[in-house]
Amino acid sequence: MLHEGWYRRRGKRLVDVAGALLGLVLLSPLLLGTAVAVRLALGRPVLFRQERAGQGGGPFTLLKFRSMRDGPGEDAARLTPFGRRLRASALDELPQLLNVLRGEMSLVGPRPLPVAYAARYSPRQRLRLMARPGLAGIAQAAGRNALPWEERLEMDATYAEALCFRTDCRALLGTFGILLSGRGVHAPGHVTMPDFQPFIDNSPEKSSRK
Repeated sequence: MLHEGWYRRRGKRLVDVAGALLGLVLLSPLLLGTAVAVRLALGRPVLFRQERAGQGGGPFTLLKFRSMRDGPGEDAARLTPFGRRLRASALDELPQLLNVLRGEMSLVGPRPLPVAYAARYSPRQRLRLMARPGLAGIAQAAGRNALPWEERLEMDATYAEALCFRTDCRALLGTFGILLSGRGVHAPGHVTMPDFQPFIDNSPEKSSRK
């Protein structure tokens, strides 16, 4: 059962709006500088837009600074040294403050994933969609992209069930900590994360119970 309270119903959104506005004002020189760097390194467009699943599973357009060259080929081949540094610093995520301001995202919550993934979630994993996706989160704080999918999605479900101000504060501080350490930029052997594929138990015991 989801924990309902004033913070979930009203307080979190107030914190999001205030935090996003403050962040956009204070970080405007950094946003401008990063945009210029992307333009010089990769050309146009400066922003990358992709449809992701929001609260309840509905789609929204995620904003990021572009980190890959245009054209065919695998992500690993199109990701430049500049793009790798941009992703490691998480500066590519800063345009999502606009997503927060528009109510599509929160400062803290499960990271927004592709819309197609929603059909692959177990009932337990689907709980993550009850919360707005976030810039920071408990899964990011615990290991960012280095966490295996099952562990990451379980953390997201737990967060959505017991969302509260204290948990959000811990997630923010933990996410900042792991970003400063430079850990968890990608899963082993991948540019970021492998595609999510649900675990299916095909063991003989499982098959015999069908």
